[in-house]
Amino acid sequence: MDIQNTNFLRDHSLKYIEMALRTDSIERVTNPDGYGKRTGDCGDTVEFFLTRNNNILETISFDVHGCLNTTACCNTVATFAKGKPIESAWDITPERVKKFLETLPEDHFHCAELAVGALYLALADLIRNKTRCIK
Repeated sequence: MDIQNTNFLRDHSLKYIEMALRTDSIERVTNPDGYGKRTGDCGDTVEFFLTRNNNILETISFDVHGCLNTTACCNTVATFAKGKPIESAWDITPERVKKFLETLPEDHFHCAELAVGALYLALADLIRNKTRCIK
């Protein structure tokens, strides 16, 4: 994000600013029930860590190495998924993330795709791990 050519507070919605600056979901978890990691073409890397209680996503945390746009997208994904049934997390889309944030720059839509993609990888891992536990 080019700080010289933008006024962060003026150019972004309150939802975007909150999601870009929140830190309560940034955490690396040892032995999560589900883990997913993606690196985008831009070089940003996102890792999601999921824990479940029965069929509910109990905790969603992430580690991000990237721009504020990616952090805003990761926090939005975590907010959408936490406390919800595992199946409903598959309904989170990059378009839904963008709509919620209101002011995600068009040229950073890939940040929403990166965050959602890492979540999907973590969900797939969680389901694989859950299936192994049942057998």
